Amino acid sequence: MENFEKSLKKIKNVKVIDASIPYETYISLDLSVQSKQMSKFSPKTAEDYSQFLNKYLYKNKAKVAYGGYLEKRNLYERSTIFNEQSTEVRNIHIGLDLWIAAGTSVLAALEGTVHSFQNNTNLGDYGPTIILQHTLNNCQFYTLYGHLALESIALLHIGQPVKQGDKIAELGNSSVNGDYAPHLHFQIIKNIGDYFGDYPGVCSEKDLDYFKENCPNPNLLLKINS
Repeated sequence: MENFEKSLKKIKNVKVIDASIPYETYISLDLSVQSKQMSKFSPKTAEDYSQFLNKYLYKNKAKVAYGGYLEKRNLYERSTIFNEQSTEVRNIHIGLDLWIAAGTSVLAALEGTVHSFQNNTNLGDYGPTIILQHTLNNCQFYTLYGHLALESIALLHIGQPVKQGDKIAELGNSSVNGDYAPHLHFQIIKNIGDYFGDYPGVCSEKDLDYFKENCPNPNLLLKINS
């Protein structure tokens, strides 16, 4: 829906992690299979990725690395949840990642209510996850926040109201976040169907057209590099 994307672009001052960190200290990061940034480094574990990211941020005098929308990645090869069927490998990322330390505050992108939450515990999964429900110009849609700390979902309840900019969570470490370097997976979802506390954040080439339409670029809302 073109009008929906246009409406997202008009919203200003949206942040989903620590609002005190200015966008001037964000830097883009390419984790795709063609990435030049990764060509000299082959991380295998969460600790490897953390070391790589820390060096990358330090070298560039940055505080947050971001990116990943529609990237085809090798990152998911280690987990069977992305390779259930050999003909439909899921390796295209359909959210936006914000890489920063565990414990960083996670903020509600917009006013809304808690739709659902869940701890998705598979290797390579989201770990603790929160999904918020929003209404914009009579259009209902959702935002997903993945790789959180366990404490973030301990006291939530469905229907709980949130305001734009409210702290709703903190980022988790690799022991709870699906075994990744700490980061926030942020995703916009138009039609969530029957999903509860979970929604695909990675898709196959075959399903890409559907997910591009149903999960528009989160940077339409965040405007990190505008």
